[in-house]
Amino acid sequence: MAEQIFMPRLSDTMEEGTVVKWHKNIGDTVAEGDILADIETDKAIQEFESELDGVLLYQGVKEGESAPVDSILAVIGEKGEEFSVNGPSTEPKNEQAEEKPAETIPESSSQTNIPNNVAVIPMPRLSDTMEEGTVAKWHKKVGDTVVEGDILADIETDKAVQEFESENDGVLLYTGAEEGESMPVEAILAIIGPKGTDVSGIVDSYGKNNKSKDKKAEVTNKPAEVKQTTETKIETPEQRIFASPLAKKMAEEKGIDLSKVKGSGDGGRIIKKDIENYQSEKPTAAPQSTLGIIAGEDQIVTNSQMRKVIAKRLAESKFTAPHYYLNIEIDMDNCIRSRNSIKESHPDSKISYNDIIVKACAMALRRHPQVNSTWKTENTIIHGNINIGVAVAVDEGLLVPVVRNTDYKTLSEISAEVRDLAGRARERKINANEMEGSTFTVSNLGMFGIESFTSIINQPNSCILSVGAIVEKPVVKNGEIVPGHTMKLSLACDHRTVDGATGAKFLQTLESYLKDPVSMLV
Repeated sequence: MAEQIFMPRLSDTMEEGTVVKWHKNIGDTVAEGDILADIETDKAIQEFESELDGVLLYQGVKEGESAPVDSILAVIGEKGEEFSVNGPSTEPKNEQAEEKPAETIPESSSQTNIPNNVAVIPMPRLSDTMEEGTVAKWHKKVGDTVVEGDILADIETDKAVQEFESENDGVLLYTGAEEGESMPVEAILAIIGPKGTDVSGIVDSYGKNNKSKDKKAEVTNKPAEVKQTTETKIETPEQRIFASPLAKKMAEEKGIDLSKVKGSGDGGRIIKKDIENYQSEKPTAAPQSTLGIIAGEDQIVTNSQMRKVIAKRLAESKFTAPHYYLNIEIDMDNCIRSRNSIKESHPDSKISYNDIIVKACAMALRRHPQVNSTWKTENTIIHGNINIGVAVAVDEGLLVPVVRNTDYKTLSEISAEVRDLAGRARERKINANEMEGSTFTVSNLGMFGIESFTSIINQPNSCILSVGAIVEKPVVKNGEIVPGHTMKLSLACDHRTVDGATGAKFLQTLESYLKDPVSMLV
């Protein structure tokens, strides 16, 4: 009997996942323990193993597409077995129901019987917080032959833009979104099957319950002549203009008459790049900046999925946790001498000031456990382990890899681990579990010359330390003004768990370690 496999919850904050890559295609034999797919959460990409033996009958999410947790990811059963994608039933298909026109299918019905030789590819959930994906670029057009491994499209998630490979052979019969347009996880991204297959019934019955409200599928009854789901019809007295919603929106914002734009999409449809090209051809006397933005004109940039998630989480933290800030300026002369001594005795060492700060924070947290805490409605968790999150800037935002049991690790171990985690985070190759479980966070902008700043607490932590640049300046020592080096730190605290005196004592301990790093070894 065919069994459904649902999108797993791979992290405690995961709400949706994105299929980065399918390791099995429809029709492939699957054994327990085989890797079915690589799933991207809001944290990282993880391999997802099958717990069943059988044949892969259905893929509920296409590569690069996202789907909510607990939505149908795949169906595994016996070869040739018929199945229903909305439930465990494997009863034979109702031939009479299939012959009914699409408009007679109830809008509330999501059941769709899909032929075994046709693959419906939904928008995959590529991160645990992904709710929709954007088609950055199509590499195949309707009617093109597709071979397993071919890149179908580039999909933008809340984390990054990823190539989405086909796991099926056949002809691309249908695409569910134009370039630059977004669609919900699990909405039909594409359909692949034998040339000439009529997929209008699949789109009408399956698609209408999974696509966003402003996208309507338009499919002809002729084989392989399938319209894009995101096609929008615009009527004018002179002619009928076909344009994608994004193109229409861009045209309205820029005051462009669509009747004057030549479409390059299927059937002459106007798409995003047509509007962009039309704008570039429009004469203007306005000077351009070095960024290529026309002076005097606003530029609208669509928010990436990562930016949306960052905005949501930081807003939740800022407006739920009562923040307050403690600032301190530390004499770093002795720390500089200690680091130089390490470099002289260990030329291959790559220990940075940030590594020393991370170690010092861990040691200070051991002495002030209240700072190493998490607020809950009914209680406060004082964490037994000290796991320091290290903020890493990536192209689309910020990721926070975690160095676990930091207080027990040497400076060399911390240095190697941070460099490894940060490198893989920037390449988007870090695993989700490597960005979970932090109990305290360090954010360092000193390398950018920033002398001081404040950060928003990385929930569910109680505190985050903002680290500025080491600055050479006149300082007073033993009553005399002499050259020195100082560094400013700002500790953001959640007042629900950390009182001002507690935060201040933590900073005093941290200062003592940084002014005399050797004391951390005693």
